[in-house]
Amino acid sequence: MAEDKKKSNFEDSLIEIKRKSEFTLILIKNKKKVSKALVDFLIGVKNEAYDTKETSRIIVKYLYQQKITKDEEKHLKVQVYDVFKILGVGVPFMLIPGASIIIPFILKVAEKKGIDLYPSNFKSKDKPDATTLE
Repeated sequence: MAEDKKKSNFEDSLIEIKRKSEFTLILIKNKKKVSKALVDFLIGVKNEAYDTKETSRIIVKYLYQQKITKDEEKHLKVQVYDVFKILGVGVPFMLIPGASIIIPFILKVAEKKGIDLYPSNFKSKDKPDATTLE
């Protein structure tokens, strides 16, 4: 019986090593894809922060001067639209346990249904921008 336990533990450890090596191979194989996705995400966050700063400048200008240009108005509309998109995906992420697992599926289903949940800074530049509000 003790010999069976040792054999079982040994087999379990071999299976565990095999799983780890398979996972490592998957990571190595997809290294470029993962690093590109991470760089794109960080660039999107940086651009979103810049746009939010620009939006706050436009709001302050509107509060003091009571007028803004058409371009500033368009920027403001797009940024507010993006903030609502972020809130629409982010609030369930914070409130619902396990939502971090569900969110990628929600984004994929929304994309298939023609619903755009990605903020404008997180879209690839080769696709046409659907957030242009006129």
